Amino acid sequence: MNIAIFPGSFDPFTIGHKAIVDRALPLFDKLIVAVGVNLNKKSYITKEERVSRIQRIYDGNSKIEVVTYQTLTSDLAAQYNARYILRGVRTINDFEYERNIADANKQLAGIETILMFSDPDKSYISSSLVRELAAFGKPVDHLIP
Repeated sequence: MNIAIFPGSFDPFTIGHKAIVDRALPLFDKLIVAVGVNLNKKSYITKEERVSRIQRIYDGNSKIEVVTYQTLTSDLAAQYNARYILRGVRTINDFEYERNIADANKQLAGIETILMFSDPDKSYISSSLVRELAAFGKPVDHLIP
């Protein structure tokens, strides 16, 4: 079975994340959206709420599983026998960061990372932007599914 892990904090899950998942679905038999807990960040939305929101988006889609984790992504991939880690890239800074992580995961666990570039009309969207706009009372419904 061709399985990929799509890890992130997804705090919140944006239309940019959804676009990456939707575009990647035809490539894999199963896509595990893995909601990670970043110990260095204060969460905007609880991990349970993040999981619930993502599950509602993909309700009825048997190719999607949503899980939480607090381990290395490569260890989570091994747990699910995933052959790939899927990551979205918006900017050159994202690319540099993701390349380093991909190299580490390849060396550590032999797992391949697949990078998908964001849709041009969504490249400005980040969870950080959504959180900041929401904190200032600005509308964000158009940025989250």
